[in-house]
Order: sequence, then C-alpha cells, then structure tokens
Amino acid sequence: MLLGTVLVLLLLGSAGTASAHAALESTDPADGSVLKSAPRSLTLTFSESVALLDDSFRVYDPDNRRVKTSSAHHAKDAGDTASVTLPAKLGTGTFTVAWRVVSADSHPVSGAFTFSIGKPSATTTPISTAPNEEPLTGSLYDIARYFAYIAAALLIGTATFMALCRPPNPTVLNKPILMGWWTLLASTLALLILRAPYEAGTGLAAAFDPSALPRTLTTRPGQALVARLLLLAATAVFLLRLRGRDRFGRVTLGTGAALAVALALTWASAEHASAGIQVPVAMTSAVLHLLAMSVWLGGLTALLTVLYRSTDLDAAPVTRFSRLAFISVTVLVVTGVYQSWRGLGSWNALTGTSYGRILLVKLGAVVLLLAAAAWSRQWTARLAGAEVPLQVPELVRTGADAATTNPSTGDDKTLPDPGAGDGSPDGYRRGLRRSVLLEVAVGVTVLVITTLLTNTLPGRAAAEAQQTATPADIPAASVTMVPFRVGNAGGKVQITLDPGRVGLNSVEAVVYGPDGGFATVPELRLSFTLPAQKIGPLDADIKDEGGYWGTNSLNIPIAGTWTMKVTVRTSDIDQVSVERRVRIVR
Repeated sequence: MLLGTVLVLLLLGSAGTASAHAALESTDPADGSVLKSAPRSLTLTFSESVALLDDSFRVYDPDNRRVKTSSAHHAKDAGDTASVTLPAKLGTGTFTVAWRVVSADSHPVSGAFTFSIGKPSATTTPISTAPNEEPLTGSLYDIARYFAYIAAALLIGTATFMALCRPPNPTVLNKPILMGWWTLLASTLALLILRAPYEAGTGLAAAFDPSALPRTLTTRPGQALVARLLLLAATAVFLLRLRGRDRFGRVTLGTGAALAVALALTWASAEHASAGIQVPVAMTSAVLHLLAMSVWLGGLTALLTVLYRSTDLDAAPVTRFSRLAFISVTVLVVTGVYQSWRGLGSWNALTGTSYGRILLVKLGAVVLLLAAAAWSRQWTARLAGAEVPLQVPELVRTGADAATTNPSTGDDKTLPDPGAGDGSPDGYRRGLRRSVLLEVAVGVTVLVITTLLTNTLPGRAAAEAQQTATPADIPAASVTMVPFRVGNAGGKVQITLDPGRVGLNSVEAVVYGPDGGFATVPELRLSFTLPAQKIGPLDADIKDEGGYWGTNSLNIPIAGTWTMKVTVRTSDIDQVSVERRVRIVR
C-alpha cells in the first residue's frame, strides 16, 4: 500500500514540465526589438553558469527557413552567457530564435524570442517560450531521480541503523540494504542513459545514439553519475566484507561514513548547491541535509522492519535510534533553514514564487512528520519503562482477584499480562509499529516534495529574473507603423519608442517608400497629445540622423493613451499629417 502511494505521488509529481533553474536575464538583440541593420551575433545572459549543447541555437528567417550559424560558445569566456555568430547577410523581417542550454544545477533551460531587421514581417508565426521537451523522456528521468533519492535513504539509513543501533537480529536488514543498493544502481544507470535525450529534449531513441554517452561523460552531471557507480561498487565490496558481523570497529565505521559522504556529494555537485551564492557552504549543507534525511527516513524503515520481523526486540535499539533521529532532525532543521534562505532570498518569494509555495507545502509536511516522530518517541519511552525483567516464572491464579504470589516473599502481587493491552511491552511494540509506519509514510511524502523542489526555479533566481526582465505585459519597445499618402505617392513611417514608458524615451523613425525600401524625406515632425488630461502637444524634436530620424530626449510625463501625430513633408509644397494612438505605461 505504501509503495502504491509513493508511485502515485511520483507520477503526479512528474506530470508537469520541469521548471528551469538558470533564469534568462537578457538577450542581445532584445526580444521584440527592431534593428536598422543585421546583428553579427546573438548573446543570451543567464543568472548562473550554463553548459552549451550542439544545437543550443536555432535561428529561423521570416520564411521559417533555418539560418546557418556558428557553433554556440560563451561570450567573452563568461560561463553565464551563450552566444552564436550570424551570417553577414540576413535580409529584412522578423527572425525567430529558439534556444536550449543546461543550467549549472544540471537542469535544461529553453525558450524563444524574436527580433526584426528593418521592419517587422507582415505576418509572423507565434512562438512558444515553454521548454521544448519530450514529455516521456522528462517524466522517466524525473522518476529515476526520485527512486535514486529513496534508494540512497534506504541504503545509507539501514546501514547506519545496523551499525549504531545494534538490533539483536541484524540479518533481517540484509534485504532492505540489498534492495537499496540495487535500486540505486538501476536508477543511476537509467539517469546516465537518459541524460543525453533529457538535456536535448528529444525522444528516447536519442539515448542509443553512439555519440550520446561519450558526450554525457564530458558533462558534470554525467561525471557525477559515473562517480556514483564507482562508489556503489566500492560500497558492495564494503558490505560483503561486513556480512554476518554484529559489531563494528572505528575503522569500519569511518570507512562506511566516508562512502556515505562521497555518495551524498554526487548529488550536491550537480544540483542547486553547485550554483548560485556561497557554493562551498551550500554543498556542505546539502551533503549534511541528504545524510540526515537518509539516516532518519532509512532508519525508520529499518526500525519498522525489525519491529515486524524480530520477536525478541528489546527497548535498547529503539532508544538508540530515538537519540540518533533527534540528532538527524536537528541537522535537518539547521541545514533546511539555510537552504530555504539561500533558495528564497526574501519573504515575498515565499508566496510569490512556485519554489516558495512548494516549500510551504514541504514545511507543513515536516510539521506533520515531527508530530509523528514525537508520537513514536512516546511509545519508545513507554517501551523502555515497561521492560523490567521478571525474577520468577509467572503463576497464573484463577479466582476473583486473579492475583499471583511471589514465592520468595509470599506477598500477593498482580503481575501484568505481557501479551494483553497497551500496558504491556507487546502492546507498546504494536503502538510503536503504527507510529513508525505513519512516520515512514509522511517521511516519503516529504522526500517526494523535496525532490520536486530540485525541479523548481529557486525563488532568489526567479526574483532576480523578474527584476532584470521586462514584464510580460509591457513591450520591450513600442513600435507603430504609420502609413501615409501624398498625392499619388505613399509610404510608411515606422516609429519606435524605447522603452515606451513614463519618463525619458528614445525615438527612432524610419521612412519606407511605396516599394518597401528605405526612403528620404526633407522633413519629419512628431508630437504627442494626451486629450484626457489636456496635455500637449509635446514636440519630440526629432533630427535627421542619416537614414532615420530620432532623438533620445523625449520626456513623457504620465501614463495613458496618447495621440501621436506624424507629419511627413515630401516636397516644398507637399506634406501630410497622420495620427495614431499609442499606449504609454508606467
């Protein structure tokens, strides 16, 4: 039943698209910009370092034909940038750029934007900025990651329980340890095979491409997975040499601890802790957090196994694990608070970002887990207090008072029936089994939520991206196409207000002739009026800059829908004025 619940949580948790972790801060050219001439390169800047793929950039011309570009590279050797060189002649119209990179914490990031040369295309195909990812590949990769976490907890936690809590019959824990080892091996191999199509966002067939695995082995996530496989081999040798022992010396305990720390490092080196601020402290915290989680959750599973399969379990191992669990919870709280601060960055991110909201759900689950743990500690204390060895065999008497007599003293004393009710050791063991089972179930839920957090953009990065990026409902620049006609001749004026918001704006006006080519006119005037507030006209005072008319000093004082008046003089006696409405935002 518990396994079925876990599988449902895993499938539900992997149903959505994984969020990216390296936030895109800017693009050059800017999204939606209109350029006078073709750029020589494209450059994207991210909130953290990114790794580049063979197909990181796909550029399409106005006819949706792919443009040949150079290989992607880091601009000026900056790891948080991705750049590509464009051909010299691109033509005019709107170009679409689709991109995909891998963030420093191993998760792929993708999106798209557009820019125009000369003037926007008359019609453009809408583009999606969502990750271009094969759903099946992403879901299988996430499920493999979930099982890797669970297997690590089972392997490390059970081995720790066996070594430090010393149950009377440790052989009953051999099966959970083997299950944890084999599951971690299988999930790691699956992650290694799926890594290439997961990064590229392609189907499963790409995993069997001859070049896929060699490329994966050159990346940091791939190297971390290979290191995990080597550590699992060393762990197998270590476990085989310990088989059958019921006592462990300092060297043995030290070797086991070193293997556990090294295994935890294979996660920390390729997840959130490896990118962002305070990386050394963050990686140390991540290792301690993972180990504490494994010791607690895996130890609970081991305790539950012993409670159900051992008939001679006394209170000593349970008491030892209770102390060990308290230490683990303390470490989890300290490292969890630090990681939450590092991931959030502000209180607003707690409710204003997906990361913060998932973290709130996790905190609620942790509170429930602590309540279940407190319940288990109560049963542990009762079990420890109830286990007082009897000095003489029980004598069961029949009669109204059902009393027993202690032969050594002759006193009548009623002895508890060890198999009846919650007041006996067996009754306390049954209560402990129920509380530990609840604790394991809630702990697995916390683990699933924790894994979901690793698939979510941290609140700090999301807030930084929102500060540097243009809001979605505000255009990067206001572009207005104004057609005009003088006598039998006509044309268009493309007017760009940047940023199209209250305050100082730059103005760029390009005149096109009837054939769509650039045209020159003797005079071009531009003014703005806000009728609702009786403001204006404000003269933009644009100057002929040689090929276009412009200024950098247009000051628009308040937001609203302004009337923009364009006056085009084509000769000494011919001119025309055209009005268009433009929206200015704060």
